[in-house]
Amino acid sequence: MTPDASLAALSNTLFSVGIGLYSLAVVAFCAQLAFGRRPARELVAAGNAPAPRPAGEPAPESEQGRRWGAAALALTVLGSVAHAAVLVTRALATDRLPWGNMYEFATATVLVAVVAYVVLAIRSPGLRHIGLFVLAPVVLSLVLIGLYLYAEAGPLVAALRSSWLAVHVSTAILGFGVFFVSGIASALYLLRSQYESRAADERGTGILARLPDAAALDRVAHRTAVFGFPIWTFAVIAGAIWAESAWGRFWGWDP
Repeated sequence: MTPDASLAALSNTLFSVGIGLYSLAVVAFCAQLAFGRRPARELVAAGNAPAPRPAGEPAPESEQGRRWGAAALALTVLGSVAHAAVLVTRALATDRLPWGNMYEFATATVLVAVVAYVVLAIRSPGLRHIGLFVLAPVVLSLVLIGLYLYAEAGPLVAALRSSWLAVHVSTAILGFGVFFVSGIASALYLLRSQYESRAADERGTGILARLPDAAALDRVAHRTAVFGFPIWTFAVIAGAIWAESAWGRFWGWDP
């Protein structure tokens, strides 16, 4: 089947739109971290200034910070819609599943990571503060994907024309995308736990003070890892079965 050129072009345009929306979300998340801390005079008026914050308690947030956070999350959701449309239009243009090459696979994986973050941020609003650390790698990843992995829309190569594509690659995308968030949460946990281990008078008011507490980050890292691990395990098993049926071996130590 000849790919639909107009839909393929629309997919490419939506890819750029998604990067633009995610970039705006990064700016909004930066503004949330930069301007979201409540001024000292507001804390004094509220009677909160004399007592230092406990080790695990994040810095109080101003109304301006909440507005920036809501705007950033809204931009992230809009970006994810455009991001999903990239794959939908690719699928319609080629009349196949839209993960038949590394460009499509990586694009879908990053989408899963964004959706996982959005779900976490909606369920636990305090986790919106890690948005910058999720969306910045997302933007960088998409730029690199567009520059180095882009492939024209086209039919599947012969080796991928199998029903195992839907099983193996779909679960690999889901597991890899969830691990994307788990890895970021784990790195932030290490930074935040080191920050909390300092004496109260040694703590600053920078970005680390705006992050969720170490226990919350540990829960996110743990739960996403627990969720992703069996999915990824199944993906490896399905890939081995597919390899055996296609090439007569379950595993090969070559690219």
